[in-house]
Amino acid sequence: MQWNHLEGNFKRFPLDVRKVGRIAATGIGQNLSLEDGDAPWAAIPDWILSENIQSFSGQPLVFDDKVLGVLAVFSRKSVSEEDFQWLRTFADHAAVSLTNAAAFEEIQELKDSMEMERDYLREEVRVEKNRKGFVGESPALMQVIKQVDLVAPMAANVLVHGETGTGKEHVATVVHESSDRSYGPMVRVNCASIPRELFESEFFGHVKGAFTGAIRDRVGKFQVAHGGTLFLDEIGEIPLELQGKLLRVLQEGTFTRVGEDKTREVDVRVVAATNRDLKREASEGRFREDLYYRLAVFPIEIPPLRARKEDIPLLASFFLKKATAKGTSAGLVLRRRDVEALMAYDWPGNVRELQNVVERAVILATADRLHFDLSPMGSAGSASPAASSAQPSVVDGATPLVQGGVTSVLTETQMRDVEASNLRRALEMCGWRVSGASGAAALLGIRPTTLTSRMKKMGIQRPGLQLPDTPNDGS
Repeated sequence: MQWNHLEGNFKRFPLDVRKVGRIAATGIGQNLSLEDGDAPWAAIPDWILSENIQSFSGQPLVFDDKVLGVLAVFSRKSVSEEDFQWLRTFADHAAVSLTNAAAFEEIQELKDSMEMERDYLREEVRVEKNRKGFVGESPALMQVIKQVDLVAPMAANVLVHGETGTGKEHVATVVHESSDRSYGPMVRVNCASIPRELFESEFFGHVKGAFTGAIRDRVGKFQVAHGGTLFLDEIGEIPLELQGKLLRVLQEGTFTRVGEDKTREVDVRVVAATNRDLKREASEGRFREDLYYRLAVFPIEIPPLRARKEDIPLLASFFLKKATAKGTSAGLVLRRRDVEALMAYDWPGNVRELQNVVERAVILATADRLHFDLSPMGSAGSASPAASSAQPSVVDGATPLVQGGVTSVLTETQMRDVEASNLRRALEMCGWRVSGASGAAALLGIRPTTLTSRMKKMGIQRPGLQLPDTPNDGS
């Protein structure tokens, strides 16, 4: 007979049924013996006889006027009134212990959640971001603002698409802060920086001992973002075999920590961002189609900076004001020819590249004059309109090229070659430094971990050196 399973002869039964059920329903203990004639004793009378059971005693486990369970004893001898009272004492202690155990578990879960949210908030304070709104007045930007205003009050998931450096994360931030979830956390996740073997743990959490290295319980990103927004940057970098796990929590609103059987509910709005054409990726089998439609309930397309060049003077002035506020470069102003040079450039790195160029000009400024050196960008753009028109340029949305008056389309392989060439050129310009203010990641407008991940994926490494596992300021 399996005594440790809740099935068979030991299955659960309703309140007020049999002796234990009556004690639980009434909250009144019972001390019975065979002489009381209260037969049959149990569901299995033969067991009573074979074990020579003479008495039954039961006391309710009561805490704060609530019955938590029953402490019951079958005895081969009669239970005295004194023993029955001791059973009452044991039941009181057991009820307190059960309540404390449940309270401690809840407190620990709340503590873990608060610690994780605290860490995210501290990170947000350390990272400087423009949260005051969009900068610009172009029709293309006004269309983005209109879309944000429409979707922000809704509960729909949002997919933000745009080239690197266009401000996808800022759009996600405005969506969150303009929604009724603004009181909750906004958790940011760079999907490209998460190793596939840690994907489940990072997103859903794990319990102590779930795998080698799991020395304590950990709260996942979805649980931290409960009641708020989860921003999934570079969503297209999630491996295909792991996308189903993400789809499940988006569909059902439930997840399970690694190494735990308990299913948890979560209320999270997802805003995803990518520079890839996920619809094409889905049609070609590199991204789950069902996940794409789950994410792209409301897609927002962010135009590249070259499609809203009328915003460049305003953006440059904004970044100049921010850069001079940090140091002793007050008095620096944009001259007309500075603006003309900035507007003649194609800005392959978009708004992030413009910010970096302005900050670099402030650092290199002499005699209260800014010096914008755009020539190192090479074939990515030119400081003169003539040179710019001589170079192939990507038209927003359809990736066509215009070269020699003939329109053509890049293949997927060519697109990846262009991306790899651009990464390699940026690394060479920065002396193969990945992170830091003068590193290639800052020049490209992406995180160092993202750049390192792409370098590994594309097989790019410094000549004569082994590619490091993690970025550092001296890479």
